[in-house]
Amino acid sequence: MTDEGTYPLPSDPTLAKVAAALQDSGNWAWLVDAAWRIVYMTDEIRRSFGGGELAELPLGKHMFGPEYITATGKMGFGANTEEINRIIFAGMGGLVLTDTAGGLHELRELVDRSLRDLVDDLKPENAPAIARIARGTGLDALNPVDLGLLAFRIRDNTGRLAGTAVMSKPAAGMHAIAAMVANSDFRHLNQMQLVARAARRPAAVLFADLEGSSPLARRLSTANYFRLVRRLVSAADRSIIESGGLVGRHVGDGVVAFFLAESLGSESAAARACITAARTLRDAAAGVATRSELEADEVVVRFGLHWGSKLYVGAITTGARSEVTALGDEVNEGARIEACASGGKALASKDLIERLEPTDAEALDLDPDRMTYTPLADLPTATEKARRDAPAIAVCEV
Repeated sequence: MTDEGTYPLPSDPTLAKVAAALQDSGNWAWLVDAAWRIVYMTDEIRRSFGGGELAELPLGKHMFGPEYITATGKMGFGANTEEINRIIFAGMGGLVLTDTAGGLHELRELVDRSLRDLVDDLKPENAPAIARIARGTGLDALNPVDLGLLAFRIRDNTGRLAGTAVMSKPAAGMHAIAAMVANSDFRHLNQMQLVARAARRPAAVLFADLEGSSPLARRLSTANYFRLVRRLVSAADRSIIESGGLVGRHVGDGVVAFFLAESLGSESAAARACITAARTLRDAAAGVATRSELEADEVVVRFGLHWGSKLYVGAITTGARSEVTALGDEVNEGARIEACASGGKALASKDLIERLEPTDAEALDLDPDRMTYTPLADLPTATEKARRDAPAIAVCEV
């Protein structure tokens, strides 16, 4: 528990041990005492409510009381709708009723008005643990929210009921969740949360694409070509992540990446990371060729590197996938630069190179003061789209 804003452990020693275990294992979880007052919430559930930041929610209040229900409904991210709250209360209410000394009458006074009509349908329940699925809609009615809920009783060494832990997770089974994230880099997953809110973010942009892919696709079997693309894209993602970048969309055998000044510390660091990622991937392409039983000159990647001072960067999450994307003229310009980089070149714009501070430039063995540039339109490899859309962008090889 290293976060400065992490809630303190409960004063009850039994609950404190459970709270520490839930926190350290990275679970979404609430901990309530025997009267169903919230005594702890893990950082993970608070980050989900807070859109990546630790949301402040009322401790010491009843989990289904007006203070907590009102607070969760106002969260900018992960807010609980009335429908979700009613489903959760209907599922957990039997345990709550069992722990309420005054029975139905007292519980009716404790809970939020939006839940009171459900109280009379509750029956006492004292199982050691119960599981429920909460199905409803979140703030965006187009995106249904399915949550798996698990409540389990916590007793001390004497058998005294200390409280209840309520854990939550996406309703998908762990096999499906693991298949989605098992091979993911946790650093990248965490970095994606930084762009959950789309905003203007200065960043370096990298476009990379396999050159001569059509002849290769025709020559190789479909299965072998698919394996080649998978190896190349995996190498690209690894190069980007290790350099501190965010992987954008994959289009066939091409990839886009963004290197944010805010997460890398400076514009110079972002520009350096972008160039480093391109060089790392270029070197890795030879290994991809070997594993695919091809010659090195048959797996050639071309690069377009550019700077976006006004990029609008954010994550788009739908029911099918989540990806980082960016909008802005510089994105289209980066694609035009990449298309002109025939022969496995890495072409970088003047705007990108001149972001480099002396220390970062020296680390890359570049001297921005002595670089010379060529407008895209004057390159012998310039495409029609480059001449039309970005003829004056000055580039050099890196």
